[in-house]
Amino acid sequence: QVQLVESGGGSVQAGGSLRLSCAASGRAFGSYVTGWFRQAPGKEREFVTAITWNSRLTDYADSVKCRFTISRDNAKNTVYLQMNSLKAEDTAVYYCAADPVWSDLRIGVAIDYWGQGTQVTVSS
Repeated sequence: QVQLVESGGGSVQAGGSLRLSCAASGRAFGSYVTGWFRQAPGKEREFVTAITWNSRLTDYADSVKCRFTISRDNAKNTVYLQMNSLKAEDTAVYYCAADPVWSDLRIGVAIDYWGQGTQVTVSS
């Protein structure tokens, strides 16, 4: 069993930065693929980024490439999302997710664990 708790959300002006954290409980977390999704008001939840258990592979949605960076520290059971050059369209609730299978997490299907979400608001 893995529990995920996000933090670090807030309000920022366009062009600013935020760093989200996802703290996980559970011994198996270090072997899980983890990632971030987001959901804006009136829109479906969408993939943002993912990272393998050993950090050797990452993937990003086109909309956030070169602005967002995912990283993880398995010793601390924590995944991070550094968000730079934020835009108004990045406003959403951001969710941390974990799954043993890369493809499941990458396409957002049958993901085993979700966090409760943290709000990010970017004002223009």
